[in-house]
Amino acid sequence: MRSLFAVASILTAVIQAEAQIIYPIDRAEILSGARFDFKVEFPQLAAADRIKVTVNGADHTTAFGKAAAFIEREDGKDQSALLLRDVTLAKPGSYKVSATDGVYTREVTWNVYETGARQARNVILFVGDGLSPAHRVAARLLSKGIAEGKAFGKLAIDDMPRTALVSTAGSDSIITDSANSMSAYTTGHKSAVNAMGVYADRTESPFDDPKVETITSLVKRRLGMAVGVVTNTEIEDATPAAMVAHTRRRAAYDQIVEQFYQARPEVIMGGGSAYFMPLGAPGARRQDSIDYVAKFRDAGYPLATTAAELNAIAGAGGEGKLLGLFSTGNMDGALDRKFLKGGNVLKFPDQPDLTDQVRVALNLLSRRPEGFVLMVESGLIDKYTHSLDMERAVYDTIMLDNAVKLARDWAAARGDDTLILVLPDHGHPISLIGTIDDDMTQVPKAPLRERVGVYDKAGFPNYPAPDRDGYPPHVDVSRRLAIFSASSPDYYETFRPKLDNPNDPTVTGSTPGTYEANERYRAMPGAMLRLGNLPKYLNASVHSGEDVILTGAGPGSERVRGQIDNTEVFRIIAEALGLGYPSRD
Repeated sequence: MRSLFAVASILTAVIQAEAQIIYPIDRAEILSGARFDFKVEFPQLAAADRIKVTVNGADHTTAFGKAAAFIEREDGKDQSALLLRDVTLAKPGSYKVSATDGVYTREVTWNVYETGARQARNVILFVGDGLSPAHRVAARLLSKGIAEGKAFGKLAIDDMPRTALVSTAGSDSIITDSANSMSAYTTGHKSAVNAMGVYADRTESPFDDPKVETITSLVKRRLGMAVGVVTNTEIEDATPAAMVAHTRRRAAYDQIVEQFYQARPEVIMGGGSAYFMPLGAPGARRQDSIDYVAKFRDAGYPLATTAAELNAIAGAGGEGKLLGLFSTGNMDGALDRKFLKGGNVLKFPDQPDLTDQVRVALNLLSRRPEGFVLMVESGLIDKYTHSLDMERAVYDTIMLDNAVKLARDWAAARGDDTLILVLPDHGHPISLIGTIDDDMTQVPKAPLRERVGVYDKAGFPNYPAPDRDGYPPHVDVSRRLAIFSASSPDYYETFRPKLDNPNDPTVTGSTPGTYEANERYRAMPGAMLRLGNLPKYLNASVHSGEDVILTGAGPGSERVRGQIDNTEVFRIIAEALGLGYPSRD
C-alpha cells in the first residue's frame, strides 16, 4: 500500500512538472482593477480546439471580456501558449483558474482584493538596499554613541511606531536580488531573480514577459498623483527601475531609461547619466543615438547635474518636475563625499547628499494637489557590503536615517497626512561580533586577527564624537567595530578601513569566469588570506534569505505588524491610498 502511494505521488509530481504554467502564478494577490497580463504556457504543441481555460468555471472570455490569443509555436519551438494582455478583475474574491490542453490540466487560485477608502495623502517608501540589523546597530553606535551598555539616542528608523518582519523570497528562489524584491513592493506580485514588473516566462526576449502594473502607473492612472524616484545609485539600477520597468533583465539599462521616459515620474534623481546620453557623447554608454536628456528637457524636465543646480531648480518654482543626474555611474557615498574624497568625488565634486535630494523632492512633489508617492533608496549600503566595505556601508546607513528624519519632520509639520515606510529589499549575512583593537600608528607585531575582541574583550568602540549629521570625522580609530560577512570569495582581510578608495576584494582569476583575491591588499600590515565559502565564479559577498525589518508611521501604518510577505508591502501602500476602493473606477 505504501509503495503504491509512493508511485502515485511520483507520477503526480511528474505530470505536474510537465503541465502548463499559468501567469499570474498560484496564490497571487491581485488588487481590484489593477492591470496584468494573463498567460498559459503549454509544455508541447497544443491543438487550439482542445484548449479550455476557465475562471471560476466560466470560459476565460467571460471573466476577462475578451479571448486570449493562441500562439501555436512560441519562439518557433514545439510549444504553444495563450496570451491576453492588459486585463483586470474588478470583483474581489477567490478565483480558480483552470487550463487544459486535452492532456494536462493545471489549476491555480488567485485572491482579488479591494481596499477601504483613502487614508493617506502621500506615501514615502525608503529602501535601504541590503540594510541588515548589523548596519542599523553600527549606525546607532557611531551616530549616537554608547556608554555602560546604553546608546545615547535612537535612530529615526528605531523610533517609528510600527514594526514588522518581511520575508523576501522570489518566485524562483529563497534568495532574492534587488530587482524581484523591489518589484514585489511596487506591484504586489512575486517575480524571479533579475526580473521586475513581469512574470519571467520561457521566451527568449526579456521584454515580452507577462506584465503586472506598477505603483507608478496605478497612482497616476487612478488618482492623478505625482511620483518621485530618488537614489544614490544609477537611476537605471534595479531598485529605482522597479518603480517603472517591465523586464526580466535588470541589466537592460538602455531600455529601462526608455521606460522611465514612458512612465514619466515627475521627479527622477540619481546617478547613471551615461545611459541617458547618445552613443558617441563623452561618457555615454548607450548603444543607440537617442538623447534622453534632450527628450526629458523637451517634456518639461529641468536638468540638475550638481547640488548647486539642484537647489536652484527647487527655488525656481515651476511644474514640480526634475531630472537630476549627478554622476555617469553610481554616486559616491557619505564617507567619501564628506571626508575621504575617494571614489569619483574628484570627478564629480558637487554631488548632493541624499538628504538634499529628499528635501528637493518633497518641495517639488508637494505642489501636486492630488498627493504623491516618493521612493527613496540609499543604494550603496548594499554595494559596499557586497565588497566587504563595512565602514562605507554604515555611513550610508546614517545618511539614510538622516533622510528618514527629514521626511518624518516634514510630515509632522503637515499634520501627519503621509505614510512613511522604511525597509530593506533584502538582507546581507553580516554580523557585528565585537571590536578590533588596532593602533593605526604602529605595525602590528601579531596578526590583527588576534586583536579581534569578543565578549568582555570587545568593550566599546572609541570613534570621535559625531558631527551634527551623526558622522564621526574619521574611522581610523584604535577600537573599531568588527563587522564580518558569513559569505565571501577568497580575499585578503586587513581588519582596517579602506581610506583611499572603496574596497575591491577580488580581481579576475587566471581561469576564465573565476575570481581570486586582490593582491593589492596582500602587503598591508597584518593582512591574511581568507579562503571564501562561495563558488569561484562570484567576486563578492552575497545576499541572505532572512526576514528583514519594516518600520512604519503615519496613516495606514497599522497594517505594519507581525510577519508579512514582501508582496504585502504593496498592499499596505494600496490600502493607505485607497487604490482598490469600490467606487474608484
